[in-house]
Amino acid sequence: MKIRILNLPRDFSENELAALFKTYGNIKDCSIVMDSETGKSKGFGFIEMALAHEGEVAIKELHGKKVGKDKIRVKMAN
Repeated sequence: MKIRILNLPRDFSENELAALFKTYGNIKDCSIVMDSETGKSKGFGFIEMALAHEGEVAIKELHGKKVGKDKIRVKMAN
């Protein structure tokens, strides 16, 4: 299951993002979208969970969680 995470702090790393989701199951892939001109985070990323039910639990538990100064938005990617 592929999950989109929005409203991430601009200095958040892929390792930190993966650590948030590891609690809920095995991660197949993790990436933060970077601006090609500045090389800085665009504030969102993607996680791919190995099993759909683990992804569903992660979405439920992490949507609205405060990370840095703001709450992240977590939903299934289209």
